[in-house]
Amino acid sequence: MAAIPPGIRLLVSFNRDQWYRALTFMLTFLLYTSFHLSRKPISIVKSELHKNCSSVSELATMASSSSGGGGQQPSLPSLHTDVDCSWKPFDKRNYKQLLGAMDYSFLCAYAVGMYLSGIIGERLPIRLYLTFGMLASGLFTCLFGLGYVYNIHSLGFYVFVQVANGLVQTTGWPSVVTCISNWFGKGRRGLIMGLWNSHTSVGNILGSLIAGYWVSSNWGMSFIVPGIIIAAMGVVCFLFLIEHPNDLKSIHAQNSSPTTSVPTKCWNGVNGQTEMYLQYKDKTQAHYYFMDSVQNRKSYDTELLLPRDSVCVPVQPVVVVKRESEPSAISFMGALRIPGVIEFSLCLLFAKLVSYTFLFWLPLYITKAAHLDAKKAGDLSTLFDVGGIVGGILAGVISDKLGKRATTCAVMLLLSAPTLYGFSMISEFGLGPTIGMLLVCGGLVNGPYSLITTAVSADLGTHKSLKGNARALSTVTAIIDGTGSVGAALGPLLAGLLSAGGWDRVFYMLMTADFFALLLLLRLVTKELSSSKSRPISTVELKEH
Repeated sequence: MAAIPPGIRLLVSFNRDQWYRALTFMLTFLLYTSFHLSRKPISIVKSELHKNCSSVSELATMASSSSGGGGQQPSLPSLHTDVDCSWKPFDKRNYKQLLGAMDYSFLCAYAVGMYLSGIIGERLPIRLYLTFGMLASGLFTCLFGLGYVYNIHSLGFYVFVQVANGLVQTTGWPSVVTCISNWFGKGRRGLIMGLWNSHTSVGNILGSLIAGYWVSSNWGMSFIVPGIIIAAMGVVCFLFLIEHPNDLKSIHAQNSSPTTSVPTKCWNGVNGQTEMYLQYKDKTQAHYYFMDSVQNRKSYDTELLLPRDSVCVPVQPVVVVKRESEPSAISFMGALRIPGVIEFSLCLLFAKLVSYTFLFWLPLYITKAAHLDAKKAGDLSTLFDVGGIVGGILAGVISDKLGKRATTCAVMLLLSAPTLYGFSMISEFGLGPTIGMLLVCGGLVNGPYSLITTAVSADLGTHKSLKGNARALSTVTAIIDGTGSVGAALGPLLAGLLSAGGWDRVFYMLMTADFFALLLLLRLVTKELSSSKSRPISTVELKEH
């Protein structure tokens, strides 16, 4: 007999629950990767919507002068700066404000919708709710790209698409966090969530690469392709997502039902009677029926009374399920009263302000500061997300080891401020130092953001004050991420306004935001450091507000 291959031996070493857990981990990872993949193209396409027209004008002048002398040369329509240099209405001098308004419309709708999304998500099946959001998001992402195909130059059209897309994308985060938290307990949650949350950076990287491939030739495809991808993943979600381990019990019960002959048990009767009575239970009263035989019995809600004589009754396996009253969904104010929710929510507001400013403006900043074209700037910006993957994992591992979530976030916020100042001088660096700064800055900026939106949200959503009510998780996650999304909306908007006076102002704004995020965690940091021993934040008693 041949030896079993080591790969097969490894596969069979996992039990059924471990395989389902791995499936849920990978599926939710890919689902939210597609969400961020569809958000990234706008930051790549910005430099194409408004180009530096001076070089194009010079080229047009050179072409016209070289044609002078005798023959008349037809004009070159491809050099028409009003049409081909920039995309109307972003060809004006206030293009930064217009691009900022598009970002703000998406993120403001996302922030407002997030507060409602968690409440709605707790009352609907997660699988169907998430599927609807992904299909709708794919539709609106494709619509933005169709603006190029059909030559649409209306600012109102693009703003409407951004608002609608922002609203439907709120279905994603509360749903996937609730699902992954249902499958994974609190043990090593920081590490697991840190690895899982790398989907944010993976989605940004893939979105940058996909959008960058078409940005210079046909920027409409930079949106259409990601739109198709997220819609396709919505179909996958509908087919395969398992919301909770308990959802599998019905399948296992059906599979374990006997298909062979069932054992029988005989009664010899009493006082010569060969009849038996069956009691049919009703909500109001009990009805008794007299029967001579049970050969063709069809009712399932029956109880055998006084079996008599030689009557053989098949013994069926009975599964007794203790039905407990299902906990009611927590209210918005009830979620706010959970210790730590307000502090972490406000901290995330400023942390996400910094992260999303980089998400929406980094490629354009690299284009202007490092004088690179749109594709090269988009490719280089992916290094920021690579650093974010490492930073998120490190934040999770360290917080698991120390049992201090707030302290881990505070240290990374403290280190990120001087890193941001160094990054503001990117135009003076060579390529090597620029790459290093992108990696370090991405890790320190996205580390706290990743930890708060995943492990901290899951800890607070299952806080001991809830007394086991797991239905609060979606609402708590939505409150924390919704408050953070307010900062995500303000960051790109302020960046668009401040960048008109120089990029230095933008970086001063980002450093100020990091400082406020750090201040908001000081109470929790003090509480963690004063505790007698390291424990996870979910078990540390925090003072009520």
